[in-house]
Amino acid sequence: MIERREYLQQLFSWKDEQVIKVVTGIRRCGKSTLLRQYQDQLLQNGVSQEQIISLNFEELEYEHLLDYRALYQYVKERLCPDRRTYIFLDEIQKVSSFEKVVDSLYVKENTDIYITGSNAYMLSGDLATLLTGRYVEISMLPLSFREFVQVTGTSTEQAFAEYMKSGGLPYVAVMDRSDEKVDIYLEGIYNTVIVRDIEDRQSRKEIAAGKRRITDIALLKTIARYLASVIGSPVSVKSVTNYLISSGRKVSPNTVSDYMEALTESFIFYSAERFDIVGKQLLKVNKKLYMVDLGLRNHILPRKQYDLGFSIENIVFFELLRRGCKVTIGKNGQMEVDFVAQKQGILTYYQVTADMTSQAIFEREMRPLKSIRDNYEKIILTMDRFSVGNYDGIQVIHVLDWLLQ
Repeated sequence: MIERREYLQQLFSWKDEQVIKVVTGIRRCGKSTLLRQYQDQLLQNGVSQEQIISLNFEELEYEHLLDYRALYQYVKERLCPDRRTYIFLDEIQKVSSFEKVVDSLYVKENTDIYITGSNAYMLSGDLATLLTGRYVEISMLPLSFREFVQVTGTSTEQAFAEYMKSGGLPYVAVMDRSDEKVDIYLEGIYNTVIVRDIEDRQSRKEIAAGKRRITDIALLKTIARYLASVIGSPVSVKSVTNYLISSGRKVSPNTVSDYMEALTESFIFYSAERFDIVGKQLLKVNKKLYMVDLGLRNHILPRKQYDLGFSIENIVFFELLRRGCKVTIGKNGQMEVDFVAQKQGILTYYQVTADMTSQAIFEREMRPLKSIRDNYEKIILTMDRFSVGNYDGIQVIHVLDWLLQ
């Protein structure tokens, strides 16, 4: 098993705190493995096996516990009366009305609760209503490039080429990364997320709203392919609707909005809002979407062209998220800054480009950062080693060096 040290540290930092630990992320990013590693660490640190209750609801032996009353009774009977009990509920969204179980266990003494889910809807429904202020979300992503290098043991340049092509899902890093095997594996994950996770999410949401729609998986996949093709570009419900209509598909903006929401709630796409640098406020139009794994992106897109710059931008976006930043797209008048990363009230501005050897591209990338009048750090990340340096306070860093920091 690949040890995800940063996420383990996050879990330990919240150990025994009176909050529910919610680990979210796309299917097969390593949530179940993380819980097993954490439980092993607990056992090594003096916690007894009787103090750990661990259930994975993707396993058939726990099918009888998918009813929330049966689950609650099962866990309640196994609580340690005089010691803390560590409760792990993996893929909890499969349990009907699971939030009632979590809420009831939370109010009991000497419980420490950890749950995982592959859909963000679990945090936007009754769970959030019941447990406002009582839970902390740990958003889990596929392997970072630094982790990928450590796992594969290959040279930095070779690892980056493979990372760009095959992505960072943990099993991909340890398998034989032949094109055929990687493609088959990613096909299974993608179809599972699209067909099972999203259909499950939609049916639950529609039932809660008292209505049911027919789920069009073909439309969902078409929208996913389009969004994957325009990462790094402004996108809106209107632009996606117009694309579908121009392709001969009759669809309403409301339907497109629902399907785009489903793709983000299943952690396939993450959104970055636009941020007015001067006014220091979020803008409501033309956000950008980034795909959680380049391997999945390469799998669903036709092999027509190679967009190195946008692929690097995608990697940088998720690396900033891993480092605990809130990431937005900067707007400064008519100019745009690729990323504004905010952490603990401190801003850092980033431009991302594949190459800066051309004088025109060099000036184009510098211009938005030079126009910003505050004193926060300004960085350009590039694959070009010839331009690395400091230019009037603007740092130009090779992207691989930055990713390995």
